[in-house]
Amino acid sequence: MRHALFATTAILLAVASPAAAQTSVEGRVDRLEKEMRAVQRKVFPAGTPLEAEITRPAAPVVTPGSPSGTPISDLTARVGALESQLASITGQVEENNYKLRQLEEAFNKYKAETDARLAQPEAASPAPRPTVSAPVAVDPAPAAAKPAAPKPAAAKPTAPAPASEERKTAVAAIERPSSGDAASDAYNYGFRLWDAKFYPEAQGQLKATVEKYSASPIASKAQNLLGRAYLDDGKPALASVAFYENYQKRPRGERAADSLAYLGEALIQLKKPADACKVYEELEQVYGDGLSSSLRGMMASGRTKAKCS
Repeated sequence: MRHALFATTAILLAVASPAAAQTSVEGRVDRLEKEMRAVQRKVFPAGTPLEAEITRPAAPVVTPGSPSGTPISDLTARVGALESQLASITGQVEENNYKLRQLEEAFNKYKAETDARLAQPEAASPAPRPTVSAPVAVDPAPAAAKPAAPKPAAAKPTAPAPASEERKTAVAAIERPSSGDAASDAYNYGFRLWDAKFYPEAQGQLKATVEKYSASPIASKAQNLLGRAYLDDGKPALASVAFYENYQKRPRGERAADSLAYLGEALIQLKKPADACKVYEELEQVYGDGLSSSLRGMMASGRTKAKCS
């Protein structure tokens, strides 16, 4: 009786084991199918099916006397291979998604920088001041560019020697104008000092006039006469600076053309004939039609002395 019971139990266990294994494998297959569909939706949003390249494992070689494999063990091996393949595909999908996000972020950053750069308005360049080292615009729309003339090197003024009592008396004898126009009176007093050949005193008076009445039309006349006072006093370097500044700061002033003509003369005395020729060329192009006969004769004489081509 006992032997029959044991035999029956063994038979039931043998039947139950394959059934349980089959149930476990079916659950794993169902799960794999769900995960595979999820991967397909990620990789192929349009619904293109993913063909898993999983091959059936080669049948093991059965040696004589060894037990042969069961269908359940064979199916389990295939499911294990499928799980491994799915894990590899899932890892690749996650890596590709990460790289795609990096590319999108880099592109968005580049696009934002480019849009911001294109949206910035170009800064308006300031209107150039008339200088001798660049074309000078004396009219709102000049017909042609003017040639560059050299900027004279700055020279340090030397202190005048103390005046003698006789000179002081002579300077004091020069009458100061008193017409009620302070700017004109200051200039005319400087002119009288220059005309009397009191050049150092005239220089001081004219320099003070330019500084005090720089916004007045009289400043062009005073600055030009200051340069002539330096030139007549044997100081061509200081004269060239005075003439240059008058032309640069007041290109439409009453004595701007005179200063440019005398600048050429000062440069000739400084032994810079090539620079003087450039100054005369600019004088011709900027003020040619309005030059007086005396300035035109002065320019022709200066070109001859400088041997301008």
